Amino acid sequence: MTGQQRSLNGVRPLVGIVCCNEQAGRPVQAVASRFVAPLTALADASVILIPAIPEAVDLPRLTAMLDGLLLTGARSHVAPERYGGAALPDGQTIDRDRDTVALGLARRMIDAGKPVFGICRGLQEINVLFGGSLGPVTSHHPGAWDGDYDALFAHAHDVELPASGRLATATGARRLRVNSVHQQGIDRLGAGLSVEATGADDGLIEAISACPCGAGVLAVQWHPEWDVATSPTSRAFFTLLGAGVRGHHFQQGDYQ
Repeated sequence: MTGQQRSLNGVRPLVGIVCCNEQAGRPVQAVASRFVAPLTALADASVILIPAIPEAVDLPRLTAMLDGLLLTGARSHVAPERYGGAALPDGQTIDRDRDTVALGLARRMIDAGKPVFGICRGLQEINVLFGGSLGPVTSHHPGAWDGDYDALFAHAHDVELPASGRLATATGARRLRVNSVHQQGIDRLGAGLSVEATGADDGLIEAISACPCGAGVLAVQWHPEWDVATSPTSRAFFTLLGAGVRGHHFQQGDYQ
């Protein structure tokens, strides 16, 4: 049963979120709750958390079950060997098991014609999946973090949207102010991806989209999950996701 059929039958579409491998006194699978809440409140979807443990995940079965996939931000980076990059600086971490699960599941979802959305690390994963590469970014990161999340996500800059892009069409905007918490960004754009936003000050690619095999792909470098309560732009991302998993087209006004 497709997401559109489920919606018509009063059953919410099922969206998967890939976890991260983190330490909390012992190894844990983690997803910040702020990624989950907008999927239920704004995308009207049910959520299933997918462990970043390759041997615990049946990719074909998950692909058949899911209506959509969200690749979230994380404290780790995509391993450089995935895109032929140089070793990361000291203090930056990788999560190879998340890479394996996220890239493997995203590829299967796209091949099955099912939408994949990305936030921050998720954008970077999608770019790598399409054959692109990543590089260091220093201007868009607030620097040392003392544990104050509000201060961390208050770091912001402007992005410009091409008029023909899906984000511009959905929001009716050509310029947005977005938060900025990342140490890497797109270096070489993956084949088949379109640019949805660029940094107003440096031209860095900040959002991408594609529609391969009928599957909608949309990802942003910023964190719309952080300020959905106050930002129509952030709400737009999650309502576009909700429309995507129901087989809808991106249309202006969907975010309102």
